[in-house]
Amino acid sequence: MIDELITAIERADLDEVDVFCEDAVLDATVPNWRFTVRGGQEVQAQLTAWFASPGRFDELRRIPLPNGELVEFVLAWEERGIPHACHQAHVLKLVDDRIAEDIAFCGGRWPASLLAEMEASGQAARREQSRASG
Repeated sequence: MIDELITAIERADLDEVDVFCEDAVLDATVPNWRFTVRGGQEVQAQLTAWFASPGRFDELRRIPLPNGELVEFVLAWEERGIPHACHQAHVLKLVDDRIAEDIAFCGGRWPASLLAEMEASGQAARREQSRASG
């Protein structure tokens, strides 16, 4: 189920998967907000809206848990010709080999301009650190 979800996120075809329990719950923390979605179809609809454009995982880490998996990723995609990325973590709980719960943490959607600003900030910090240690 989790493999199917990950593939569907990358391909932006979540409406084609059947991985959620009927009473699944999404507990989502997004920038400056937290909300809950209840019901498998409703959870699927929310994730379909989040992952509407095909992309690629620049980073993907999967950690098994006793009753599911922690999936952390950086996803990159283009939207109206503008590169975007997001960093998310999903704590997925399985019941009867279906996703019953998704506790999601999202750092936001970053357009190319913000990605460039973050890269420049990181480079400046690395230069400063190099000067301080040199």
